[in-house]
Amino acid sequence: MNRRSRRRLAGVAVALATAVTLTACGGGESLEESGTGGGEASPGSGSGSGSGSGEKGELTVGSAGFTESQVLAEMYAQVLRADGWTVEIQTANNRELYEPALESGEIDVVPEYAATLAEFLNTKANGADAEPVASPDVDATVAALRELAEPLGLAVLDAGEAVDQNAFAVSREFAEANDLQTLTDLGELGQPIRLAAGDECVSRPFCQPGLEETYGIEIEAIDPLGVGTVQAKQAVANGEDDMVLTTTTDATLEQFDLVLLEDDKNLQNADNVLPVVNAESAGGEDVAAALNELTAVLTTEDLTELNRQVDAERLKPEDVARDYLTEQGLL
Repeated sequence: MNRRSRRRLAGVAVALATAVTLTACGGGESLEESGTGGGEASPGSGSGSGSGSGEKGELTVGSAGFTESQVLAEMYAQVLRADGWTVEIQTANNRELYEPALESGEIDVVPEYAATLAEFLNTKANGADAEPVASPDVDATVAALRELAEPLGLAVLDAGEAVDQNAFAVSREFAEANDLQTLTDLGELGQPIRLAAGDECVSRPFCQPGLEETYGIEIEAIDPLGVGTVQAKQAVANGEDDMVLTTTTDATLEQFDLVLLEDDKNLQNADNVLPVVNAESAGGEDVAAALNELTAVLTTEDLTELNRQVDAERLKPEDVARDYLTEQGLL
């Protein structure tokens, strides 16, 4: 049985596992947990994106399922196809599923976030009480990530300017009524907060524990509507919840009359976007060159706009990705 056949059989197992996870947990989508994916393996060949010549072989790009990850996965797939690879995109429910698949080679490439992945691998290697290795310093964070990734057979490519961090938003009315501009302001308000987020927020260090320890914000309940989902933002807009966990590249906050509170004590670390690859199957210089060329031009503002086109204009991620890459001269 060849490598691709083994990977496809393994993909069936991941798909089944993901379906069970979705049924059991119903979690949300975020940098730290993505909940719209169904573990499906699908060709990432949207309108006009093509399948590649295949002269260099086959690669699978992983997507975490939320909008930004879908757009990034499409861009990775399309630049790799243009470089001569046959590429498919496989969507998994969360990092707990797709990271082992990346180690095993079932997935070859995945768009990631430096600090979040560094702490995920740190906890995996050293336990839940491990000393944090990520920080607001992107260079130090990427160096720590590489040290943790290499023994697992993973190669961490260059980080770019684009960064997407977890962020917290409240209604404009609530912010203005209480003179809130920062998370420190919210902590000093002393009001118990009902937070719309993914259900794993309870244990994530940069979610409920971090809000409580760093800012003194009392989280009285987590409403498990997902991270940055329409339902979560609508719950805050309606007054059912007080705050929503979203991301700094959320392009639809204004539609719900929500405002971000500044992370003035740097709870969130350097979550710059970067590709992570299986070193054996996708660790060659040609893959790195194709992906690094994209990373070098992508900005936070670009990501926000690409997210807006998908979430607000309802365009397909593959079409948004193709148009951006064409504009940047990468296709």
